[in-house]
Amino acid sequence: MRIQIVDAFTTRPFAGNPAGVCLLPAGEWPDDARLQQIAAELNHAETAFALPLPAGGEADWEIRWFTPTVEAGLCGHATLATAHTLERDGLLPAGGSVRFRSRFHGLLIAHAGEEGEFTLDFPAAPAIEVPVPGGLAEALGLRPEATFRTGALGDLLTVLPDEAAVRGLRPDLGAIAALTRREELRGVAVTAAAAAPGSGYDFVSRFFAPANGIPEDPVTGSAHTSLAPYWSARLGRSGVLTGFQASARTGLVRTELRADRVLLTGHAVTVLEATLLL
Repeated sequence: MRIQIVDAFTTRPFAGNPAGVCLLPAGEWPDDARLQQIAAELNHAETAFALPLPAGGEADWEIRWFTPTVEAGLCGHATLATAHTLERDGLLPAGGSVRFRSRFHGLLIAHAGEEGEFTLDFPAAPAIEVPVPGGLAEALGLRPEATFRTGALGDLLTVLPDEAAVRGLRPDLGAIAALTRREELRGVAVTAAAAAPGSGYDFVSRFFAPANGIPEDPVTGSAHTSLAPYWSARLGRSGVLTGFQASARTGLVRTELRADRVLLTGHAVTVLEATLLL
């Protein structure tokens, strides 16, 4: 089995979010246990597996994502990495767009752009304000301004006072894991407005999902399906907003809210190819 490691939402190697990508032969899916073993062996935040579908259907490929410990319902950066891999391998359909069928979020489309960019068309995940859950302030080390649930995405969107608070956050990951299990959440996203105009981005974020094998995710495309609607409303702006994820590797996600969909745009770089000997 051929495996590629792709850094997504970046233009340079060793930045952005690394994802494993496995393009499977046509036919049946391997056992879930085997897919989980492969993802655990690669040990990236997510590994994407894509299975080609018969021509003439609504989708070109079926896609699934696995963290080192569980199957993920949605993953932006590994979808971007898969589209990049298809283009690199000469497998992108005519017209430059590829349609992925996902198990939990319907049809996802990736459009090839200029200079290696891809734009993902994902369902928006509007945020509904909720009381601050017990233990969150202690887990973060500060009290958030507000918290929101993101529906089917399953995150707790947590608004902090400013960019410095987001960048300087040192959360108690054990407490975050316990909280997300108790509240049946995928993870916790923290966010704030950009500190300075002209910084090249409009808001900052970080994302923690230790209960799902991801202590801190380098760049979380799927979280931007809720960040984009939130910041569009709060800033009173339509059109393109750019998010900066302030992890150690960093990354930029260009977003655009369109009704009940969010467009997520970024680059990707292949950094490794290998063969899994099974």
